[in-house]
Amino acid sequence: MTTPRLPKVAGIDSSPGQVPSPAHTVAPAPAVPTAPPVPPAPAAPGAVIQDRLAGWVSDLTTLHELTERLARTAALEDALHELLRAGAALVGARRGLVVLEPEGVHGGLGLDTTVGLGLSRPDLGHIETVPRGATSYGRILDGLSTDPESRADLLAEDGLDPRHREVAARLGYAASYALPLATEDAGRLGAAVWLYDEPAEPGERQRHLIGLYAAYATEHLARLLELERTRAWSRTMAEELLPPRLPRVARVQLAVRHRTGPRGGGDWYDALPLPEGALGLAVGSVTGSGASAVAAMGRLRASLRAYAVMEGEDPVAVLSDLELLMRLTEPARSATALFAYCEPAERKIVLAGAGHTPPLVIGERRTEFAETTLSAPLGMLACWEAPSAEITPEPGETVLLYTDGLLRRTGDPMDRAFARLHAAAASVPRAIRDDPGAIADHVLHAVLPDGLDAVDSDEDIVLLAARFA
Repeated sequence: MTTPRLPKVAGIDSSPGQVPSPAHTVAPAPAVPTAPPVPPAPAAPGAVIQDRLAGWVSDLTTLHELTERLARTAALEDALHELLRAGAALVGARRGLVVLEPEGVHGGLGLDTTVGLGLSRPDLGHIETVPRGATSYGRILDGLSTDPESRADLLAEDGLDPRHREVAARLGYAASYALPLATEDAGRLGAAVWLYDEPAEPGERQRHLIGLYAAYATEHLARLLELERTRAWSRTMAEELLPPRLPRVARVQLAVRHRTGPRGGGDWYDALPLPEGALGLAVGSVTGSGASAVAAMGRLRASLRAYAVMEGEDPVAVLSDLELLMRLTEPARSATALFAYCEPAERKIVLAGAGHTPPLVIGERRTEFAETTLSAPLGMLACWEAPSAEITPEPGETVLLYTDGLLRRTGDPMDRAFARLHAAAASVPRAIRDDPGAIADHVLHAVLPDGLDAVDSDEDIVLLAARFA
């Protein structure tokens, strides 16, 4: 069915679209002049105040959420990453980096670091090739910039360092915004810089918000830096109070693995040659942590060395003397200790323990805990004394002495932790049984897998391995 077509009239095509509009039969009305646009009525004062209050509430809510997230960070590197993420959200950037260079008492403790957001390690390496004085954060760190904030449009800036321009083009950023990280008490801690993919800069409101956030973040970083400084000092002191190296004694190989908690703990070890080719081995743990525990550990270890030289062939006498010393000099503390008098030529070990974990014998045909007498820790009784025990390792067997921090770091009940330790020792591969260091590493990583041996913990770890030929 087709649409009917109108007939042609007087040569005019009457098809649709070609028929002219009919003429008006009435004269058109004269044009009415257009009135000028009426400006909008001014907003009521109450509405303006309400809008401002809503903006302030929004800003305060944002700052509260971001500072709460930052306050939950307990590690310095985590706090730096959170600072970069929050700052990027506030200034509208996608990438950034923070350079930490604390001055004053923080310097020289290995606390300098650079952390990136959206930048890989090679990217940070490229940025570090730019002359320091050519970067906004470098000028802040070197005190060359008096502006509390630094903005740079790298595409429009005249006299930009050629290497800086090359790196910016390589990494694809066109502008930057940098802020110093400094407090009145701690001084300069570092600088943070955020990078824009296109020429841009934060607005006045964004600069105000990032300024408030950076002030809080810097105070938080200063507290974490002080904590890191204390931890570094405690670790250094604990390491200095322990033997710098293990002695070389015929017919026995020694290896040790030691992990110190962040606040410095009281776990210790010792190995010292004794007269007539004998060897004294000791491990122990002092209650508490921090500087006082480290100092007590140092005094206890030094005293045990003296007693071992005088009467090391009688481990019970050594620990009895140590008990008396503790009651006189450390009345508020207790300690566990194990001392072993070894005769490598005869493969004979006489040992005594005060509340300490039993040694573990690891060999081809057996993996077992040595039988020791149950006794109280030093400082718990008015007079300590317990029978000694004797073990005779076979050729090629390794005796492992350890502190209970190894077991406590597992988070398991002690019976399960002992079972885990036994299973780890039993699974030592045959290929590494001749190397006490490899045995200690295997046991450590099997008992504490996935890096649990390296995380911050109040529990120190000591493993002292002695393999007898």
